Amino acid sequence: MVDRSAFAALATAGGDGGAARALTRGLKSELAAHDLQRLAALWIFAAASAPETLAEIYDGALEGWRGEAVRAAPVRLIRRPGEPIPAAFWTALWALIDTPPGTLGAGGVTQRTAELGARLASGLRERTGRCALAYPGCAEAAAAGYPARFTLPALAACPPGSLGGAFHRLIVDNGFDLEVLDRDALGLADLPAPHAYLNARILQCHDLWHIVGGYRTTGLHEVAISAFQAGQFGHTYSAMFLAMVLTRAAFEAPQSANLLLDVILSAWAHGRESPPLLGVAWETLWDQPVELVRTQLGVTAYVSPWPADLFEQMHAA
Repeated sequence: MVDRSAFAALATAGGDGGAARALTRGLKSELAAHDLQRLAALWIFAAASAPETLAEIYDGALEGWRGEAVRAAPVRLIRRPGEPIPAAFWTALWALIDTPPGTLGAGGVTQRTAELGARLASGLRERTGRCALAYPGCAEAAAAGYPARFTLPALAACPPGSLGGAFHRLIVDNGFDLEVLDRDALGLADLPAPHAYLNARILQCHDLWHIVGGYRTTGLHEVAISAFQAGQFGHTYSAMFLAMVLTRAAFEAPQSANLLLDVILSAWAHGRESPPLLGVAWETLWDQPVELVRTQLGVTAYVSPWPADLFEQMHAA
């Protein structure tokens, strides 16, 4: 085990896909808490310091864990020195990790994880935006301009069994907001390109991707879909969330490593190996059956390596 200051030093030093591959290959054969911490430090490095390494590190981790390389073209980015990780970031991260599980709720975890980004170096935003544009389909999608809103009346008019009907039912039956968070209150339109588009689009499409990608709205599958989103376009929040989840496990519950790495890395592969969904004109597909939409887009539903409601089962027990 390493202490928190040593962990921060590991995250600052960083690493590459080869290091991630070696760590997950070792973890696959034998769980070693110090190796899990080193992997978590690499994920912090990719999320908080050097976003150019995100795809390389996760692709490497996947290959070491699965024993097979990702079936997608490499995301080619020029490696740059990492941005310094401020002390304020570590203070906020450890405070989040030390918060007892279940006390924040999903919304609280989302907010606190997003707030970590505000404590990072000022140069990181420009870098994460440029990196996202290197993922397949992202530049073309962002070039289409700030996304128009979906509307509940349009979805309510869709036939049963259709994509729009399933989306409407998911939102209404669960009391969800159509865009997760209010894009105007967050001031997303004022962000520099491509962040204005990317942040609005992720709020708009997250629950839609649950349906198309085959992810249930359970605790475990919220972790999984974060990896899917990161694999699709290097989503900054998703990368931070995954790094936080693995760091918490590394320090508090290393016995959960197999579960988390199975889920995260299989969903990362699903995102990398699926056609890009960011720029899909969903409004033209509302009336189509979900399975037909998947066929048209070339998307297969996520195959979960663990029961989707495992966390809920454990809580009930």
